[in-house]
Amino acid sequence: MAKTFLQAEWKKLAMANYKVDPKLLQPHLPFKTELDTWNNACYVSLVGFMFQNTKVKGFKIPFHTNFEEVNLRFYVRYKENGLWKRGVVFIKEIVPKHALTLVANTLYGEHYETMPMTHNWSTYPHKQVIEYKWFKKTKWHSIKVETELDTFEIKEGSEEEFITEHYWGYTKLNNSKTSEYGVEHPKWSVYKTLDFTIDVSFGDIYGQPFNSLNNATPTSVFLAEGSIIEVKTGKII
Repeated sequence: MAKTFLQAEWKKLAMANYKVDPKLLQPHLPFKTELDTWNNACYVSLVGFMFQNTKVKGFKIPFHTNFEEVNLRFYVRYKENGLWKRGVVFIKEIVPKHALTLVANTLYGEHYETMPMTHNWSTYPHKQVIEYKWFKKTKWHSIKVETELDTFEIKEGSEEEFITEHYWGYTKLNNSKTSEYGVEHPKWSVYKTLDFTIDVSFGDIYGQPFNSLNNATPTSVFLAEGSIIEVKTGKII
């Protein structure tokens, strides 16, 4: 059984989901994985959330326990021993701490980048507003979601279930080597979205091929409450 590498709480996950042409994702597809689809469509998701109470191998690292992350990810599957594992691949993960980027990129071949970041969680009598912001090229980019205050369970077979129920991470190390790691968490609850605002220059952040998302309308935007999570030590496939 794989040991726990990282334990944390992922809280208030704002998720904006876009249908995309599979050709956009092919250059980023890890060895031995294939694109996973929902209703025959490929998706990318812009996800902003908070890391809280973070521990690495059981220890809290000073000044690195609570911080924002924003990532752009897509969905894949990998067959092992006749069974499909459903996972995510990150185009880029943005964090505000240089040490996180150095360790993740150098030791694990990930695609982290350090940028100034901030967040705002505001609660009102009948709604909440959750916003994540990050700064690059003279601009603050942001994702903001306004929701009701009550959560509900994710419906089986829904788009929300497809987006949230992937429990493996895959990283393309090169054209013949992939890193795989497990992510464990309970099924999340979500909030009903009232409104949202996305202000991101996707090409500037994720590369020019992703400029097509600048004027795209997401198929859905929702907020998941999150939970305690565990990231397991990985292996090479």
